[in-house]
Amino acid sequence: MTVIEVPQWRGSGAPTAQRLMEGARLLADMVNADHRVSVDADDDLVETAARVREAVQRVRGGLMVTAGGDCGVELEPVAAARKRFGDRLVVVWFDAHGDLNTPVSSPSGAYHGMVLRALTGEGPEGLVPEVAVRPERIVLAGVRDLDAPEVEFVRTRGIRHVREPDAAALVEAIAACHATPAGTTVTVPHETTGNATPTAHHGASAEVGDGASGAAAVYVHIDLDVLDPQVFASVGCPAPGGLHPDQFLALVGAIAERYEVAGLGITEYEPSGKEDQELLTGLVGQLVDVCSGRRGAGPL
Repeated sequence: MTVIEVPQWRGSGAPTAQRLMEGARLLADMVNADHRVSVDADDDLVETAARVREAVQRVRGGLMVTAGGDCGVELEPVAAARKRFGDRLVVVWFDAHGDLNTPVSSPSGAYHGMVLRALTGEGPEGLVPEVAVRPERIVLAGVRDLDAPEVEFVRTRGIRHVREPDAAALVEAIAACHATPAGTTVTVPHETTGNATPTAHHGASAEVGDGASGAAAVYVHIDLDVLDPQVFASVGCPAPGGLHPDQFLALVGAIAERYEVAGLGITEYEPSGKEDQELLTGLVGQLVDVCSGRRGAGPL
């Protein structure tokens, strides 16, 4: 197992973003890894992305855990998984936000709110992957704060959205992403929250490309603001109504039980209290164990 520490904070729009540097270090400390690589984050996001890409290319075997930093650190790890697994890859985006804005639509101009859209091929120059992730291979999990342009992108591009802590719905959504055959029309409901899979009765249509062959592999992205701020507050952009740690761990456990985990990213930790750090230490350890197959998930 390798942990890549990326103390990037320039991609965040939070006023307390510099705390992410310490957060990346602490997150990396929480991962019981065989190898640790620390990336020197530059003020230029494109340069940092190039350094992360070099670090990712040197990883050989085992689970790779990316410890951020802001969500923008996920560009190169997800891009590498996309190259490795092709259309077998499904990206599950655990986050309070969709991160699906563009430089034009973003209210803040912060890259951490654009990175998932960039992974689909639309983003700032130098901050998009060589091979894009197809939107219909994406599942939003726990997302509850979407801007209007993001809602439209989800609705029209076949992105699945599981708002509630429903493990069966999440597994079903991943399976639907992976199993969609070439030429199939995906119909997306107008209301995204609470819908694990598209239906044929509401919304707009989007053409889906070739179906993937072989078993699905899942990249698990985690922005810690997916957790309810009443339980875990050490984030820069909290949103009410998030997941409880036990619910969250059960969702990740359901993924790891069914699918190969292609990579794990944990981001957006802004240390601000001892209780949060203690909770996170236990949670990160269990997440890594579950995703690496070391043991099953237990209660926190």
